[in-house]
Amino acid sequence: MIHFSIFGIPVLVQPFFWITLVLIGGGLNANSPGAILHVGLFTIAGFISVLVHELGHALTARKFGAYSEIVLQAFGGYAAYSGVRLTRPQSFAVTAAGPAIQILLGAAVYLLLPHLPPTLSSDALYFIKTLMVISIFWALLNLLPVLPLDGGRMLDAILGPKRIKTTLWVTIVVAISLALVAFKFTNSILFPIFLGMFAWQAFQALKENRLP
Repeated sequence: MIHFSIFGIPVLVQPFFWITLVLIGGGLNANSPGAILHVGLFTIAGFISVLVHELGHALTARKFGAYSEIVLQAFGGYAAYSGVRLTRPQSFAVTAAGPAIQILLGAAVYLLLPHLPPTLSSDALYFIKTLMVISIFWALLNLLPVLPLDGGRMLDAILGPKRIKTTLWVTIVVAISLALVAFKFTNSILFPIFLGMFAWQAFQALKENRLP
């Protein structure tokens, strides 16, 4: 594992974080030096983008007086905070800050592209474009109203604990619908599996929250 601090916030990077990034970046099909290099560049871009995302959460939580730390794990990460009880508006702000700063990163890279020197190597250009794509895609993915994604947590903060059943039903309907659409148009099972897992978790939570 890798430990370091950034802006005074402890960060822990677990081994499976790197493994999943390599797999998503096409590591299994990298059969040439150029392909291996691109997998490495994809992994670095993913690390930067996800770290920026979690920093958005952690720094905003610290702004409200919480102690924050970041853990990067398989298929993403999370920012943990403790020491204070956040209000619903504060909780919404902390959750929204992650995808917001990540979208800003992607937009900044997009605006930078036309001003890059023409002598820039193709590998450097690949890295920059990959950082942009990952940032925007990851942020939009997390904005889906599906628990435990940021969009689901934002919906939960808006509706509150008394309407948790509504949040869970939205999670189930959206997750299942998107899983079916993703499988139909991409023939990939990875994304549908995750959405199906989220829907199942929400269904189990819904059963636990049923009134007697």
